Amino acid sequence: MSMETPPARILVVDDDPTVSEVVAQYLRRAGFTVEEAGDGPTALDRAGRARPDLVVLDLMLPGLDGLEVCRRLRETGPVPVIMLTARGDEDDRIAGLEVGADDYVTKPFSPRELVLRVTSVLRRSRDARPVDALRVLAGAGLALDPATHRATKDGRELTLTLREFDLLAHFLRHPGQAHGREELMREVWGWDFGDLSTVTVHVRRLRAKVETDPGRPRLIQTVWGVGYRFDPTGAEDARAGSEDGRTGVEDALTAGAGDTA
Repeated sequence: MSMETPPARILVVDDDPTVSEVVAQYLRRAGFTVEEAGDGPTALDRAGRARPDLVVLDLMLPGLDGLEVCRRLRETGPVPVIMLTARGDEDDRIAGLEVGADDYVTKPFSPRELVLRVTSVLRRSRDARPVDALRVLAGAGLALDPATHRATKDGRELTLTLREFDLLAHFLRHPGQAHGREELMREVWGWDFGDLSTVTVHVRRLRAKVETDPGRPRLIQTVWGVGYRFDPTGAEDARAGSEDGRTGVEDALTAGAGDTA
């Protein structure tokens, strides 16, 4: 007799009861088990008693804001987080990604879109992957084991979010190949829509963890008019890298035209 996989547990954290109720209703209709919390301390308490498979987390919360809740969740172990932010607050969205959020949705949002995002993030967090995708990946002193979700650089353990791990795995599987931002969103995370700046932020965060000098990246290089390329040789003379150290400026300029070539 085969045993069915229990539905994923989602913790919805929002101090607006209307938003929380609507989100929870749509997620339950999609087959998820949902628990709700109206503030940061309650969310941490419930996550500590029964760890959720994913957290939908509002940025603005009483008691503890969403950024601090996300930090504390990450301290106790990996759990996918989708951040809810106000429309137009780019700094807030970037801050959420910087503390480890796997995705974000801006208010007002479509509940159906949120369900799609939840499904996408959960799919990527599942351990059930094809055998050929579970082989250990290595290059440039980096080693990734998808089966155990461990990553090291020169033998030193790296702390990577789910999105960062998948992005680095994709780069290691395709050394020397240039990737557009839309391609990375589609091939790495399974998104057919979304803000391209999300890719830019994840690349910047990944560089901070794998590059010797993140201001002058040699491994994950910016390819003007295209996107990014992983060079395991770390070639110093590659123009794709940030030769003047202004990686953030390059990424910002290429974000809009990153997939035109």
